[in-house]
Amino acid sequence: MTEQTETKPEADVTPAPEAAADPVAPTEAEAQAAAGPESPAVPEARAEGEAAAVPEPSAESAPSADSAVPPDSAVAAEVPAVPAAGPEGQQLPETAQVPLTLSGPPAAPARRPSRRVLWAVARWTAAVLVCGGLGAGTAFGIASMERHEVPGLATESDGRWEYPKLSLPALPADAPRPYSDGNPGEIHHADLRKLLLPAPAGATPDPKLDGGWVTVDQYVSQYRQDDRAELKDALKESALRHVAARGWTMPDGTTTRIHLLRFNSVAFAEAFKDDVIRAGSLDGPLLEGAEGVTMDSEIANDVRVSYTALYTFVELPKNADQARWAYIQAGDTVALVTQTRKGEALRVPFQQTVTLQNQLLG
Repeated sequence: MTEQTETKPEADVTPAPEAAADPVAPTEAEAQAAAGPESPAVPEARAEGEAAAVPEPSAESAPSADSAVPPDSAVAAEVPAVPAAGPEGQQLPETAQVPLTLSGPPAAPARRPSRRVLWAVARWTAAVLVCGGLGAGTAFGIASMERHEVPGLATESDGRWEYPKLSLPALPADAPRPYSDGNPGEIHHADLRKLLLPAPAGATPDPKLDGGWVTVDQYVSQYRQDDRAELKDALKESALRHVAARGWTMPDGTTTRIHLLRFNSVAFAEAFKDDVIRAGSLDGPLLEGAEGVTMDSEIANDVRVSYTALYTFVELPKNADQARWAYIQAGDTVALVTQTRKGEALRVPFQQTVTLQNQLLG
């Protein structure tokens, strides 16, 4: 009997699409080779239609178990590149920098001021302090200076002299001042020597006329020789009490002499002024060396002091020296103020001197 062999139709063994192959158990050697430090996860290559083979990392590139990644920081780890076939069979780069960002943004460091800004602030601060100090020092210096010492503010000198500060002398107890209600006789009870005008700054005092008492002869020596005898006789009959005088010479050669004559009453003083020296006219006695005279009414009009009478004269400029003089009648006292200078006797210092002496008597 013929042995028939039954032939079974072959089954369709075509694998289904995307069916996974059965895993094959690795040998012991392959398992030991594959054993090692855990490798970092590699992102799956997603090249369309192509599978990317992931090479196994080496032991040197594996991270140590002791190393720890600080939190909240960004770390760029070098991960083995995934070789894959390019469109035309070209290999991709072997390594690529894959940034790994951990949770949380990085902590921003505290911003410090720029060194350039700090230097600028320091320079401006120093400049302000220096300017402030200089300004304060300058202001203090200017405030402590006199007007004539400040550049730009100094007043140009007009020829006046620098006299000391004047004050009236003290009176005896219960003695009233002249021209007051309790002194109808207009008597000067103060020391006559204290009523003399002091010398200005820079003057050279006259040792013979030092502010003390002088004789009648010394007074009449101011006039021409022909007039001295008449003047001396008139003073003997006019109840003259005493005469005080002071003199000085300035650096420009101007010589000043002041004589104060006190009488027993206002009546004797007025009689001597009107009848002897004839102060209101050009007929009076002339000073020594003068040949002609004229009245300077402008000074008399400018200088006005209550209860006093002022008469000013100027020598006609015919000689090498010129003289100016003035008579002041204040109550019981008559004053003679003279100034002489080579060439011309200046008007400004003469008017200043006459004004101050008049104020002391008034």
